[in-house]
Amino acid sequence: MSLPPAPDPLPIPVVDNHCHLDVGRDGAPPPDIAATVEAARAVGVDRLVQVGCDRASARWTAQVVQEHPALLGGVAIHPNEAPAHAAAGELDEVLTEIEELTAHPRIRVVGETGLDYFRTGEDGIAAQQEAFRWHIELAKRTGLALQIHDRDAHADVLRILHEEGAPERTVLHCFSGDAQMARECVRRGYYLSFAGTVTFKNARGLRDALAVTPPEHLLVETDAPYLTPHPHRGRQNAPYLVPLTVRAMAATLNLAVPTLCESLSANSEAVYGPW
Repeated sequence: MSLPPAPDPLPIPVVDNHCHLDVGRDGAPPPDIAATVEAARAVGVDRLVQVGCDRASARWTAQVVQEHPALLGGVAIHPNEAPAHAAAGELDEVLTEIEELTAHPRIRVVGETGLDYFRTGEDGIAAQQEAFRWHIELAKRTGLALQIHDRDAHADVLRILHEEGAPERTVLHCFSGDAQMARECVRRGYYLSFAGTVTFKNARGLRDALAVTPPEHLLVETDAPYLTPHPHRGRQNAPYLVPLTVRAMAATLNLAVPTLCESLSANSEAVYGPW
């Protein structure tokens, strides 16, 4: 599968706050890491957060972030993985391994964790919520940032974060809520990470949410290889396409691109620490 052409470079480097470099799209092999990092750097995306959210990818993430200075890592059990582990009686064992991986100094994120009611039926909700609460506690215990996956579960995500007490640095990965939810997240001090979905023509509600979010609460991501920004929707995504999303965000916010880039870079380092 051919990749889209490179966009114009950003004037100030930013961070791809969430990508999956161990995964190819639609049967394609995973990307070459060194080439991916260099392609991103060439357009002003000089730091990446690689997220491993199943057992194998979490192990891989803990290894690869030690080999590439541009990468920091996140590890967790994805909410869609939790019910199967619970049914097999191995959820505690798998979560213990995730906790062990957070000891690596370049693992700076617990995530992605959260709730996904789109892919998991009612019989899996209890396991998802149990795992979500465990990851929240892990982030607080380790002092790491928390990245949240929230699909069709806005109310329960916010409720559980309130009940458990959110970590100081909490990120709503690939934010998908409306303007009212965005305001509530900002009120609580959370960060909202916008992906290529904010560029889609039918995403007016998501742009409305972006428009009410102060720049100091914003992050940007690809979720590569998925959620490729317009005009390349449906093709394989990669960190070098972040500039398309950044420029769309700047237009929605009526901000100069360099100004937004400065905020995105500073916010990323505030959440994850220095690379």
